[in-house]
Amino acid sequence: MFKLGNKVSIVTGASKGIGKAIAKIFAHAGTHVVCVSRTKDDLNILKKEILNDGGSVSIYSCDVSNFDEVEGLIRNTVEEFSKIDIIVNNAGITRDGLIMRMSDEDWNTVMDINLKGTFNTIKAVSRQMMKQRYGRIINISSVVGLKGNAGQANYAASKAGIIGLTKSSSKELASRGITVNCIAPGYIATDMTDQLTDKVKEEIINRIPLGYIGKTDNIAAASLFLASDEAEYITGQTISVDGGMVIN
Repeated sequence: MFKLGNKVSIVTGASKGIGKAIAKIFAHAGTHVVCVSRTKDDLNILKKEILNDGGSVSIYSCDVSNFDEVEGLIRNTVEEFSKIDIIVNNAGITRDGLIMRMSDEDWNTVMDINLKGTFNTIKAVSRQMMKQRYGRIINISSVVGLKGNAGQANYAASKAGIIGLTKSSSKELASRGITVNCIAPGYIATDMTDQLTDKVKEEIINRIPLGYIGKTDNIAAASLFLASDEAEYITGQTISVDGGMVIN
């Protein structure tokens, strides 16, 4: 597997699911990982797991929808480690419902955390990465952002927005040696999918050419590649890790 060496990485939404898997694989690859979430108890559990595996880790409680808090995260990390090499924007939520019944609160909350949160971290970290003339920014979108999904207008719009944000920011930052890429996971086994009925899971699997629901490690492995030196010539791209659900 790819090694990241003596780098400093930040992973938002790191306390569970995909973010947790990314934080662990980054630590295993040699980086110091700053694990970010609003839930400090879960972060403490993750920190213990990474330390027990011999990794280097710190935790930071932050609401990514609040720019002042994100700016504090970036400032604190630079003060402590003098650099930020990699940032993974994974923090996200769902507030599902049909569009005719969707409240302004549900629309705004999803947009604030998923899309604005990604914007906030890119904005806050870009100055440091430009100064370094190096950086890897990895945004976690969704296949829903590529194909839409009934009952998820807010989530789909936020994830589609992340794809557009990735393309635009990659063009702005490329001249300073910073790559910006996007991963669009398909159906991945997490706490959320565990709550689905067997019938719903079967219907999902029938729509996946490879015939099974993915693992969080599948997304972590793609993130590790995009963070590595081997991916230095890839920027502005959206990679679907979805078992073939979205085949053009």
